[in-house]
Amino acid sequence: QVQLVESGGGLVQPGDSLRLSCAASHLNPGASVSIMNLSWYRQAPGKQREFVASFTSDGTTNYTDSVKDRFIISRDNSEKMGYLQMNSLRPEDTAVYYCTATLRVVHGAVGWGDFWGQGTQVTVSS
Repeated sequence: QVQLVESGGGLVQPGDSLRLSCAASHLNPGASVSIMNLSWYRQAPGKQREFVASFTSDGTTNYTDSVKDRFIISRDNSEKMGYLQMNSLRPEDTAVYYCTATLRVVHGAVGWGDFWGQGTQVTVSS
């Protein structure tokens, strides 16, 4: 009943920017979902899924070396949306990007769980 949905992927040229979004929600309108920790991973064709960036609830961020100074991970104040701002995109950034998050769910009781989205394609090509 908890959903984590990515959006914002597409086809861009080298040097362009994209912002990926990750939206957390619950199918029951009476439930509340909050993103605590957020990470982005990516998987290029024929390669293993790899870590891209992470954000923890205390505001700490981490990035894989290849995206440092180009990508920015964030979470909005509602704690229902996460983002990955990608600048100066390169062909080697081409991959399916996945968000994963630790969610706090309040539906009567309070629960926690880790969830993955379905992925969004990013293609960088001239």
